[in-house]
Amino acid sequence: MPRFTQVTPRLPVKDLRRTIDFYVGQLGFVTDVLWPEREPTFAILCRDTTSLGFFEPNEHQRGAMGYAELYIQVTDALALHDWLAQRVAIEWGPEIYSYGRREFAFRDPDGYLVILTEPIDEPPTPDEPGGGEAA
Repeated sequence: MPRFTQVTPRLPVKDLRRTIDFYVGQLGFVTDVLWPEREPTFAILCRDTTSLGFFEPNEHQRGAMGYAELYIQVTDALALHDWLAQRVAIEWGPEIYSYGRREFAFRDPDGYLVILTEPIDEPPTPDEPGGGEAA
């Protein structure tokens, strides 16, 4: 049976340059694809084994701005939280949830919720917003 091996979400953005600057400058992604060469309207950004695609809507990609969440598995969420807290406004977390994950979230410049998550074998965080349950 053929396998699915990777997914790269492609999200519409208002300003591609602003989005690239955020993901590269604040989160450590690198630009893998930028198209077309003159006045790009599409990009794929990569970090480690994670790829994200972004595009400015046009006659070929009519995607409308909307709501989306990027749920990205990481290693050492606490260290990443400490590093990112100096760069972005953390919306919630880090918290450990009953389903065995430590997570925290922030928003990118287009309002997409970015949730960073890692599997963990520790009890849920007590007395946190959401009571250790998914937000």
